[in-house]
Amino acid sequence: MVAPAWVGDLVMSHTLVPGLRARGSTVHYLATVALAELATRLPGVEAVHAIDARRGRLGLGERFRTGARIGPHGFDQAIILPNSFKSALPTLFAGVPVRTGFTGESRYGVLNDRRALDVERLPRMVDRFAALADVKPACPRLRADEARRLGLLERHGLDAGGPMVALCPGAEYGSSKRWPAERFVELARRCTASGIAVCVLGGERDLETASAFTGCDGVVDLVGRTSLNDVVDLLSGVDAAVTNDSGLMHVAAAVGVPVVAVFGSTTPAFTPPLSPRAVVVSRDLDCRPCHQRTCPLGHLACLTGISVDTVFDALVDVGIAA
Repeated sequence: MVAPAWVGDLVMSHTLVPGLRARGSTVHYLATVALAELATRLPGVEAVHAIDARRGRLGLGERFRTGARIGPHGFDQAIILPNSFKSALPTLFAGVPVRTGFTGESRYGVLNDRRALDVERLPRMVDRFAALADVKPACPRLRADEARRLGLLERHGLDAGGPMVALCPGAEYGSSKRWPAERFVELARRCTASGIAVCVLGGERDLETASAFTGCDGVVDLVGRTSLNDVVDLLSGVDAAVTNDSGLMHVAAAVGVPVVAVFGSTTPAFTPPLSPRAVVVSRDLDCRPCHQRTCPLGHLACLTGISVDTVFDALVDVGIAA
């Protein structure tokens, strides 16, 4: 399987693995170098092959070399989840006899099992992924490592003895998916005042957002200090996570912890947190969802109109004691 290049999409791609395994298939993943380690945490995946191809570049030589490297495995079928032309090239170069995907970027020739996307019949991303494998979508899952989690708690001075909430204030897509940082800070203070420990998680691209927590007593800021697999293990042990519509929202849902997900410009009708323990917080506005990276109207009311009280109440709803 050729995996997507975004964290959340890669996690959601696991939706088709249980169905493939149930019919006797052995599943390998082809993932970007940045996400290959995370892909090893997907249950039922036999092996992960990394490709050093950067987003937005053709990288023809690397795709050819990757095809030559995976070709000897003798795959019967490749399911190409991204819609780009270049994402299908390694499977073509590998000589995989059946290459399945949506037509996407006019992928005539590189795909020989092209599917037309019916957005009304397949409203969610996981529905679309599962349809390419002709299986029913399952809730994505990630494996956590309990021993590593305990080591991380000790290393970063986190107290596992009481309730803990993880705050994930980032969203790589753009500001229209990020609840204001000052609201996250106010929420953190509300939590610590209620005896709830708080850690902040995110990648290096979230450092500017996380700087708002500077001087916030009782908050452990781990943004940029952990790997993706560290985050998987840490999230697996918290009592709840508060996220934007982001990759870490899907990670938190996939490790089975309660999630409070704040949606702005996007909609849970397409990429919901796939967990029965998730609560979505959003506002109904005429201009939403716009799916834009930045607010085209300049007011960001879909996010600024969501109060800290509303999100804290959602935390109570998922079981965090106030």
